[in-house]
Amino acid sequence: MIEVQKVTTKKELKQFVQFYYDLYRDSDYAVPFLYFDEIATLDRQKNPSFDYCEADYFLARKKGQIVGRVAAIINRRANERWQSRQVRFGWFDFIDDVEVSSALLQTVEEWGRERGMTEMIGPMSFIDTDREGMLVEGFEELASMYINYNYPYYPKHMEQLGTFEKANDWVEAKVKVPEVVPEKFSKVTEMVRKRYNLRVHKFTRHELMKEGKAQEIFNLLNTTYKDLYGFCTLTDKQIDLLANNYIKLADLNLVTGIVDASDNDRLVGFGITFPSFSRALQKTRDGRLFPFGWWHLLKILKWHKTPIVDLLLIGVLPEYRSKGANGLIFDDLIRQFQRYGFEWADTGPMMETNDGVLGQWQYLESVIHRRHRCYKKTL
Repeated sequence: MIEVQKVTTKKELKQFVQFYYDLYRDSDYAVPFLYFDEIATLDRQKNPSFDYCEADYFLARKKGQIVGRVAAIINRRANERWQSRQVRFGWFDFIDDVEVSSALLQTVEEWGRERGMTEMIGPMSFIDTDREGMLVEGFEELASMYINYNYPYYPKHMEQLGTFEKANDWVEAKVKVPEVVPEKFSKVTEMVRKRYNLRVHKFTRHELMKEGKAQEIFNLLNTTYKDLYGFCTLTDKQIDLLANNYIKLADLNLVTGIVDASDNDRLVGFGITFPSFSRALQKTRDGRLFPFGWWHLLKILKWHKTPIVDLLLIGVLPEYRSKGANGLIFDDLIRQFQRYGFEWADTGPMMETNDGVLGQWQYLESVIHRRHRCYKKTL
């Protein structure tokens, strides 16, 4: 018999986080997330998403042993934006026992019904910049710290349950860093500089953290991502948290801005990339920085001891996409990747229906190597 209980204590929250590390300890492809990040994201006092989100966390036990976990989340701003009444399930992990996965999803369903929800979707988190989707293709590809990894039996369980259908797919591409910047990018770069007065801007730390440029980047993200599936615009508190967690630590050679010189250097596009921490995180003790985990991460952050670079976020205002602003971003970043000796770039999730984004890789050697799926069910 499966017993599902709500997490109510700090000890149980730690067990909730720890379950993932225990389940994937022997996986060559899963990447342990930073432990303190996971705790902070789930903490109602630390995560600004709780200004408009409601959530509870649940652990499944069988014969006294923890065998699964799930989070039930209602994002009221997203529901208002998309005129829906959706309950999300996230942090959905379980042993290969359909009785366990079924009990966890049934718990979220009942939780959502009690709160007037009419549809269930997931895996989804609080906001779109969090990890989302269930891996359905690419199980033998190294994951990153920014995406979900799961065993192949997860989607099989969803099929066995028979009550869920596909809501949306995201794909990720593996892109070879070319030895020479493609002529297409070079020509586009020269053309847009002359014709549209667009230019590359490399930020300083002071600009980003003291002059509000980090907030400007994420405000632009709100504009460029607003129509993507399930997206909910970031609040000022969330932007400040992202700036402190990511921008503050970024190698600014790997962050590129595009400004319109004919409009007072207005920011019209950006690209944020980080060296891959995947292998370094696999060397930590369950995503913990101490006693020696920090050293593995420092080698990546400071000396870029990895052949892979992660393309985290790229955004360009709609009216500048046809003017070649994306080409300017790639022209600059490829040169930085070459200088650091990166061999491959790993994209973030891209909607499978977003032809504009997917088409930008056509001038580079690339392959779709992972696919994540969001499921839905009418309640």
